[in-house]
Amino acid sequence: MTGLLLMSGWVQAQSEEALADEYFQKGEFEKAAAEYGKRLKKADEETSIAWPLMNRYITSLIKSKHTDEADKQLKKWAKVNGPVRPQALVLLASRVRDNSNDTTASNKLFEQAYEYSKNDPIRIARLGELLIDVSATDQAIQALQRAQALTNDRMVMAEELATLYRAKNNLTAWIETLLPLAERNDQRERVQAAFQTVINTKDEPLLEKVLYAEVQKAPESLATNDMLTWYYLQKQKFSRALLQEKAMDKRMKLAGAKVFELAGLAMTNKEYKTAVDAYEYIIANHPQGAFYPYARRMLVNAREEQVKNTYPIEKTEIRQLIKAYQRVLSEVGVTPKTLDALRSSANLYANYLDEKDSAIVMLDQAITMGKSDQQFVDKCKLDKGDVYLLKNEPWESTLLYSQVEKSEKDDLLGYEAKLRNAKLHYYKGDFTVAKSVLDVLKMATTREIANDAEQLSMLILDNTGLDSTENAMRDYAAIDLLLFQNKLDEASAQVDVMLKKYEQHTLADELRWLQTKIQLKQNKVDEALTNLKTIVAKYPMDILADDALYEEAKLVDERKKDSAAAIKLYEQLLTTYPGSIFAADSRKRIRQLRGDVVN
Repeated sequence: MTGLLLMSGWVQAQSEEALADEYFQKGEFEKAAAEYGKRLKKADEETSIAWPLMNRYITSLIKSKHTDEADKQLKKWAKVNGPVRPQALVLLASRVRDNSNDTTASNKLFEQAYEYSKNDPIRIARLGELLIDVSATDQAIQALQRAQALTNDRMVMAEELATLYRAKNNLTAWIETLLPLAERNDQRERVQAAFQTVINTKDEPLLEKVLYAEVQKAPESLATNDMLTWYYLQKQKFSRALLQEKAMDKRMKLAGAKVFELAGLAMTNKEYKTAVDAYEYIIANHPQGAFYPYARRMLVNAREEQVKNTYPIEKTEIRQLIKAYQRVLSEVGVTPKTLDALRSSANLYANYLDEKDSAIVMLDQAITMGKSDQQFVDKCKLDKGDVYLLKNEPWESTLLYSQVEKSEKDDLLGYEAKLRNAKLHYYKGDFTVAKSVLDVLKMATTREIANDAEQLSMLILDNTGLDSTENAMRDYAAIDLLLFQNKLDEASAQVDVMLKKYEQHTLADELRWLQTKIQLKQNKVDEALTNLKTIVAKYPMDILADDALYEEAKLVDERKKDSAAAIKLYEQLLTTYPGSIFAADSRKRIRQLRGDVVN
């Protein structure tokens, strides 16, 4: 029975307060004050009165012209020995400030509220919240600073304190106050998102300056150093980020772990010089470390990507890379960590030096040495199949591809082998067989394989059926094979012939696309860009239009290094072809170029 009575009383109290709140929100302050007054008569002043109830009651009295009653009640509460006192003092202080602009008197009242709480950081933090509620910004800052000093913890009420600094446009204090929160993994992204708001604004130099100064103050703070590195990466300043990580590695004895992580990120972003520098640092400074054998292997890989993406590609550089791979194998030994160096060397021989027989010998050696790893063996077989296709021996290629299909039947590598076999049928002009395989691969688990299969299948579908069209398609496929075999001059000449012969044909845009790929291999970037612009302008509704626009954006971005023009092209793709498979990558690249946070 007692429980029911208590429950009934609680429900009634809640109902009274809800009615009071309704009057308050409608601006009926006389009625609100009366209802809040009923509620307060039942409250225990010695223990606590909820701040919203007190604040709204006093506000209702003032709004309904009962100011004397409001002040009398506040003065009464200010004498109570309990949590009610600081609340009343804060309200009194704000009344004095608002009515008379007497800062001395109001500050005295604020200080009295602090005196009640000064030995209890929780009470001080709570006082800060009350001061925020009455827009006493300076006093709130002082209270929260005191709470941090008392606890010796810069994370206490840091977000609230930072918000106050930002409101006062004190960006230095805002940054310094938020930064300690980055020590907590669950808060770091929020800090980064906050700092992101000043990147690419007039205040950005201040962010870098403060971050750097904080690192100098606390050089042993991993989180603070990480935030400075994060800033450099947002600005695509990979070399600066590496300098920071090297310094941290030496100070904190991190055994190259974070430098290795940065190297991988640099590789992903095609910052090959930074990746090379990072791997060289690990090799020089941590020869006995866990990352050493990986760094030896990845250093050559980074140099390979650097050479392959510097046009024109120099054969002397390729030979230097092969020697570097051989040194890795000689010094580190043939292990699962270095075995891939044999594959890379073979592919360099085949694709850049036109030494196909040397490539096959090296791949056979890799297959023998790596026979305990079936997937590695199958990767080598795919490479070997490609080399035979370069040698114009497709029967050997299809044999190897088919072996991998069988061995890796339900694996990604098996799908890759199936795709290469489908391309072989396409090169030979067996379009029906090729399309049947490609249609199965369109359901592949990876986007890359599914997209390649979809594009080749659509090419065949759009350009076969009639005898004359099929003949044109066979000529086109033959040129595509020449391109694969790096017979660029011959392929280019054949495309010119076909463009004159089939100018009005459905293959016209495909021929220009093929011509673009040839020109890029020949390092004729301007000619390639002209072709891409022609495809977008003349064939805006054809299947290759979005491909051409995306490729144009990438060339302007990566080869021309014109970020502003690249952003416009990426945005054009998103506007004109919102359903394009390149939309997601375009959005991501726009964010990177603008310096936004990219996960």
